[in-house]
Amino acid sequence: MMEQIEDALAAFAGFMWGPHLVVLLVGGGLFFMVHSRLQHFRYIKHSIDLLLGRYDKGSNEVAGDISHFRALATALAGTIGLGNITGVAVAITLGGPGAVFWMWVTAIVGISTKFYTASLAIMYRGYDDAGQLQGGPMYVIREGLGKKWMPLAWLFALAGMFGTLPVFQINQLVQIIRDVIAVPAGITDADSHFGFDLTMGIILMLVLYAIAIGKVRRVSAVAAGLVPTMVIFYFGITAILLLNNLGEIPAMFALIFTDAFSGDAAAGGVLGAVIMIGVQRGVFSNEAGLGTESLAHGAAKTNEPTREGLVAMMGPVIDTLIVCTCTALAILVTGVWQSDAIGVTMTSMAYEQALPGFGSYMLVLMVLVLSSTTVLTYSYYGSKCMAFLFGTKAEKYYFMVYMALITAGAVASLDAVISLFDGAYAAMAIPTMISTFLLAPKVREVARDYFRRLDSGEVAREMAAGDADDSKSADMA
Repeated sequence: MMEQIEDALAAFAGFMWGPHLVVLLVGGGLFFMVHSRLQHFRYIKHSIDLLLGRYDKGSNEVAGDISHFRALATALAGTIGLGNITGVAVAITLGGPGAVFWMWVTAIVGISTKFYTASLAIMYRGYDDAGQLQGGPMYVIREGLGKKWMPLAWLFALAGMFGTLPVFQINQLVQIIRDVIAVPAGITDADSHFGFDLTMGIILMLVLYAIAIGKVRRVSAVAAGLVPTMVIFYFGITAILLLNNLGEIPAMFALIFTDAFSGDAAAGGVLGAVIMIGVQRGVFSNEAGLGTESLAHGAAKTNEPTREGLVAMMGPVIDTLIVCTCTALAILVTGVWQSDAIGVTMTSMAYEQALPGFGSYMLVLMVLVLSSTTVLTYSYYGSKCMAFLFGTKAEKYYFMVYMALITAGAVASLDAVISLFDGAYAAMAIPTMISTFLLAPKVREVARDYFRRLDSGEVAREMAAGDADDSKSADMA
């Protein structure tokens, strides 16, 4: 009976992550690129200025809880994790080097998707039952589309409650720590490790509880401090690895591009399989269109939807075009992609080969921090979904279950539950993309107005006026 349930849930997850989801997300991204006429791509410098806080002045009266930078850091904390380290290795194992090219394609179209979804997250914020202003696809649907579309909002919130639970992240994190550190050091052994796993689960639960209890402000503060540091750290150790294999880089880039259209290195040599695997792993990596990004960006302190859209569109650039490319090149130039290793073991072998004695430990540090920040961000996402469906008073019950699952995930291989989570996570994309398609004209209208004001200098004058008002308020105080 249990085996049949596991098979059914695995089939559910496989179906939800099938070609139709790829078409919805990638096709949707292409639609948004055409619909916007690529206008937002011309304002990347402005995106960076927003992240640097150059437009945060004069914002004392705007809605929201966190800065543009912290909103992006929180969103990245949810997307940069095991998917960027193990997911790339899986993509290369199953689809060959060419799969990396299709991950890049997914990131490029995902830039437009995130611009649209994050803009809507600010444009259509709504109040919860406690009177607090909230953002996310369920509020976009309720406020932007009206009551007749509420089943889509309920679908997103229900899927979000399950899709963001921490079992997979914690299970894999504890496994990596055990295999790379604990077993070689003799702390535990490979066959009998329940006590070690349980201890790690309890420690992680206590640490993450202390942070997550502070909700979005504390989670965003931790993410803002750790995520950029880890990205720079990962970029640095990868740079060392690539310098040690400098002569292999041009050939590996050439292999990525040629294999992307030939499929020679993929299992069976099927080009369609290469494309499908690359796109799927790319979607897992940057999550564009799944709706999670809207939950984070909807908390940004701004009344300008286009600004948050510009900030959000940097997400796929960082997590897929930069972090995933680092992982891919590390695996390819060291040659470990041709070994029998899979997943994180392959990535660990690459860094250990280039940096003997401590390369794998540095990778474990990266995984520890990024997986933990992912779990923190997911706790915030899930609690918001719970509050939307059952009220803010129900959040505490979700939170208790969430924390208990951190410990449970550390000690058990919950294949059936993980399949359920994966399927639910994919289900979040359906209401997110449908609502974004329907409201896309609103995004374009608001964006054109903002870009017109920005180009004419009107935005700068508004900021200067806001600064003057702040100074007067300070003087009166």
